[in-house]
Amino acid sequence: MTAETDARTVPPAGPFVHPALFYASDEEYLAVLVPFIAEGLADNQPVAVVVPTARLEMLRSAAGDAADNVTWIDMTEAGRNPGRIIPSVLRRFADAHPDRHLRIVGEPIWPGRTASEYPACAQHEALINHAFAGRDVTILCPYDTAGLEEHVVADARATHPVVWEPNRRYRSDLYAPDEVVARYNQPLPEHAGADELVITEPAQLRAARRWVAELGGGHGLDAGQIEDLEYIATELVTNSLTHTSGGCRLRIWSHEGHVVCEVRDTGQLTDPLAGRRPRPPGLRGGRGVLLVNQFADLVRIHTTSHGTTIYALLRPTAETFPGD
Repeated sequence: MTAETDARTVPPAGPFVHPALFYASDEEYLAVLVPFIAEGLADNQPVAVVVPTARLEMLRSAAGDAADNVTWIDMTEAGRNPGRIIPSVLRRFADAHPDRHLRIVGEPIWPGRTASEYPACAQHEALINHAFAGRDVTILCPYDTAGLEEHVVADARATHPVVWEPNRRYRSDLYAPDEVVARYNQPLPEHAGADELVITEPAQLRAARRWVAELGGGHGLDAGQIEDLEYIATELVTNSLTHTSGGCRLRIWSHEGHVVCEVRDTGQLTDPLAGRRPRPPGLRGGRGVLLVNQFADLVRIHTTSHGTTIYALLRPTAETFPGD
């Protein structure tokens, strides 16, 4: 059972507040978010809006003159890879204003997100709760209930402790973010035709970079993306060689219009926020997955007690893609 409250109040949830906003129309979207933005500005709170392109323009227009005081970020660009949203968008904005409560509207899940992207999106929403625990921040996450599938809306109730609807606000009785992280700890479909290289020592890295560059070009990556692929492969392989024994398997293959750089080893990744925390100044190392998140269009991680597989996906910009 849910405990309803007056729509003008928020159930006490400590300094960090993380509601899911369920809306079914543009009118409902604006009716909640425009006042949310205006109230924050009136209280001298920094406000950022990170939503998909069309929603961004609609909200910016509806905000009127106040729009000049809001940080506007296109989620389809900044958050295409969900793994970079916490360190490069949310934490960057929050860390720039450490002395005040701030408000963020973040919409990482919208109709059109692919089945390959969604597990990373759901895990991202769950991990926000750990990444911002104790921080004086409100992150409001809109969900288009008219356009999203039912299981996505159900997951939102599990990743957000509070639910906002246009006329009521209540605690979620399904809140279980760690269960969502575990449920979407899933591998990509196995690809039998992948090109594979076994790497057991750092001396093989130079040859591995040449190998992935040649394969990346064959899969339609342009020169800049080939450099990104080389960097991604180097970081992931180096991580494996540093933190596990027995080497790793580096594989290149295609999946749903992307080139996949897959690195598989025998270690277990026990920190679900790995690659999602900004690196503290002065700290050496510990940047591998964080940097891979910056270069890749999507990162998926599957980890068990038997081993870890990291998939970094790049979408070719070339007009011709060889296909899966």
